[in-house]
Amino acid sequence: VRNTHRAIGTRLSSMITRRFGMAGLRVVLLAFLAPGPGAPGGWMHPSLTTKAGVALIFFFQGLSLNFSQLRAGVASWRLHVFVEAFIFLAFPLLGLVAGATVLRFLPADVRTGFLFLCVLPTTISTAVVYTSLANGNTAGALFNASVSNIAGVVVTPLWVSAIMSMGGRSMELAPVIGNIASLVLVPIVVGQIVRPAIRATAAALAPAMRTASSLLILMMVYTAFAGSVAKGSWNGLGAEAILGALAGSCVILAITMALSWLGSRLAGFGREDRIAAFMCAPQKTL
Repeated sequence: VRNTHRAIGTRLSSMITRRFGMAGLRVVLLAFLAPGPGAPGGWMHPSLTTKAGVALIFFFQGLSLNFSQLRAGVASWRLHVFVEAFIFLAFPLLGLVAGATVLRFLPADVRTGFLFLCVLPTTISTAVVYTSLANGNTAGALFNASVSNIAGVVVTPLWVSAIMSMGGRSMELAPVIGNIASLVLVPIVVGQIVRPAIRATAAALAPAMRTASSLLILMMVYTAFAGSVAKGSWNGLGAEAILGALAGSCVILAITMALSWLGSRLAGFGREDRIAAFMCAPQKTL
């Protein structure tokens, strides 16, 4: 029965992953056509469900993280330095340069969005899955993905504060770091604490947890866009800004992919470590 459930969950997870991009576009369109349920005050109560969704996703991540694999990945210290420096230093600097040059034609709020994107940590699940599928250093990818999300609790708010100060604004760091820690770090730790007691069940439910995480992300995308539509944030932007944001995303992704692959080669990494760096460094998590 467990093997049957695992097979069904794997098939469903694979289907959702393949269709995730199209599903994302559909929920965005739905948000524009019917923003009411996901807007502030709507029956979905986004102020509560979004936080609960984030915490649940990271609880699943903590439940899925194999501590022995994390421990095995510690030895690849050169890989870790390269990936973390790329995520939290090279990527943000690239965002600042792009915002001042090739992205200048975009509205100011969209440029700010790109800067915030560039200071986020990498993904956990997809970075590890892609590295595994490409026969890379899976343990190294798992270690870096986990460390970047934990470090991001502090590093990302520091970057955001620096970006805001460039525009003459300020932000109190302590409440923000505390809020992110409660939504990200605490659920991961709880998941790791619970994992030894239900290791077999967690392994069997891994595909179902990936599916649930994808559905939760789609829910959060819908509520985010629904809230922005209800507030009138898109008024005056139009298709030009949206297409510009899409083009800018593709350009930044292409540049970071090229830099991570070439940079890891110049660093003298073997193929497995280069694959791990390539899968971890250019990705950004929600």
